[in-house]
Amino acid sequence: MPVFDYDPPERFVAGALGQPGARHFFLQARAEGRLTTVALEKLQVAALAGRLDELLDEVQRLSGGAAHVPALAPADLTDDAPLDLPLSEDFRVGTMALAWDAEKSQVVIEAQEIVGDEDDEDDDDTADPAVLRVRISAGAARAFTQRALQIVAAGRPPCPLCGQPLDAAGHVCVRLNGYRGGEAAS
Repeated sequence: MPVFDYDPPERFVAGALGQPGARHFFLQARAEGRLTTVALEKLQVAALAGRLDELLDEVQRLSGGAAHVPALAPADLTDDAPLDLPLSEDFRVGTMALAWDAEKSQVVIEAQEIVGDEDDEDDDDTADPAVLRVRISAGAARAFTQRALQIVAAGRPPCPLCGQPLDAAGHVCVRLNGYRGGEAAS
């Protein structure tokens, strides 16, 4: 199992390439001349950002303010630069995990490769998945979250009625099409 370990990275960001509606999302970690790029879904980026904020808020609450967790991203940690090139996907993310290392006052983020893809005939069920493991400060985690949420929000605007993304070519809103979320189809 290859483990891409960054403790700490020089840079850890979420990014997207492509036009809204056809974007590809990535996490990138860089340190000491190494660059790891993993692909994931937009919803995974949003979930990671949301859970990171929740984790940091909970650490702050449980520590009674003793933990050094900023409420907002420190301005000096803001990273608005594009993804590093060349962009070469190391693996596609399946599951992610978060933890707080109280001893080092760091967030630990792990992104694990999808294994057992039904479409991959050469897949070995005994193969261990690759893992991207990143350890970052609470301030860097807030900055990551801020950027990730901006990346997610930069896509297609949501329909004000159903919340689904609006397409430039048009949108068939389920709320205006007689569909009711609580009813089962017959």
